[in-house]
Amino acid sequence: MSLCLAGAGVTKTLALAAFTLAWTHSIEKVEWQEDWRVTPAGLELITARIKGSGAGMEPAPDARLVDGWYQWHPHQAPLPEVVLGNSGLAGEWRICHDGGCETLSQIMGHKLGAEPTTMRVCDD
Repeated sequence: MSLCLAGAGVTKTLALAAFTLAWTHSIEKVEWQEDWRVTPAGLELITARIKGSGAGMEPAPDARLVDGWYQWHPHQAPLPEVVLGNSGLAGEWRICHDGGCETLSQIMGHKLGAEPTTMRVCDD
C-alpha cells in the first residue's frame, strides 16, 4: 500500500504502510501528532497525541499522560481521504516515518500556499 498526497496540481506517492502526521496548532502553538495506517479500507487513525491543551485542543476523555504527551486511541472507521488545510499561521504539516520528518512543501517539491493537500490510499 502507498500514501498519495495531492494538491495544487501535483500528486506524490509515498511507499509506506504507516506514518505520523505532525503539526503545531495555529493558535495555541502546541504540538499534535497522529499515527496513521494505510489500509485497503482507507486511512486508519491509530493513535493521537497532544503536548498540552487549549482552545479546541482538549485531549479525549480516555487520554493518558505518556512521556509528556496526552495520548489516546480514537475509535473511528478508516477514511477514504483526509484534507489538510494550510493557514500559514503555524508552520507546515509534517509526514514522519522511518525516523525522520518532512514538511509537505519538501514532499511536494514546492512551497505550499493556502491550497489544501489531500491524503488518500493510492490506487495501485
